Amino acid sequence: MAARIHPTAIVDPQARLAADVTVGPYSIIGADVEIGAATRIGPHVVIGMHTRIGARNMIYQFCSIGEAPQDKKYSGEPTRLEIGDDNIIREFCTLNRGTVQDAGVTRIGDHNWIMAYVHLAHDCRVGNHTIFANNAQLAGHVHVGDHAILGGFTGVHQYCRVGAHSITAISTVLLQDLPPYVMASGNTAQPHGINTEGLRRRGFSAAAIAAIKRAYKTLYKSGLSFEAARAQITADAVQQPELLLLTEFLATPGRGVIR
Repeated sequence: MAARIHPTAIVDPQARLAADVTVGPYSIIGADVEIGAATRIGPHVVIGMHTRIGARNMIYQFCSIGEAPQDKKYSGEPTRLEIGDDNIIREFCTLNRGTVQDAGVTRIGDHNWIMAYVHLAHDCRVGNHTIFANNAQLAGHVHVGDHAILGGFTGVHQYCRVGAHSITAISTVLLQDLPPYVMASGNTAQPHGINTEGLRRRGFSAAAIAAIKRAYKTLYKSGLSFEAARAQITADAVQQPELLLLTEFLATPGRGVIR
């Protein structure tokens, strides 16, 4: 079975498409592109070079996938974009390749829902099961953990980290790291409790959610310094393994957490 490629689409001979890939009208697929089984490319999509797209993805019309990074230091090096499986990428999204100043690859995981007009810049790392609402924007080198939710028009500064299970409100501006489990809003972002409803939906126990709430109060409400709060949460994690995600995040150097 040959891939179903519309006669108006242009596919480079060096591209490798699984047998059941669908390519819509007027789409362009460049050299050194690999597209996995059952992935559907809509009309008017441009997929640049050096891009790997996994299985069962749906990429809607007018997306730009795997083009050169928007970085003045970029000089044409063969950097990459890698997209996992089962992602939905809606209209007018832009996902750029990496740079040699980082690991040389932008990486998107599995089961992500990326809504219209989202921009994921060079060298970003996005985990699994995330949601990017319309117009969410990541600058370069941003890392986003599993199950994070970015509200519409959220903007994330370069090199920031967005922790797993966190959530931002509409028009949030993150200039520092957002810890796991935390809700944030505002410009610039301020913490507003934990993502309790999201944790319940993902099967966290009542005891685990209570422990995460206590850790949040330790970090944000106790009056302790950052290092003292981190030490207290690390001690508490011995009895509550869900806190290990938070302690590892806080122990990793970054741009400093929102406070």
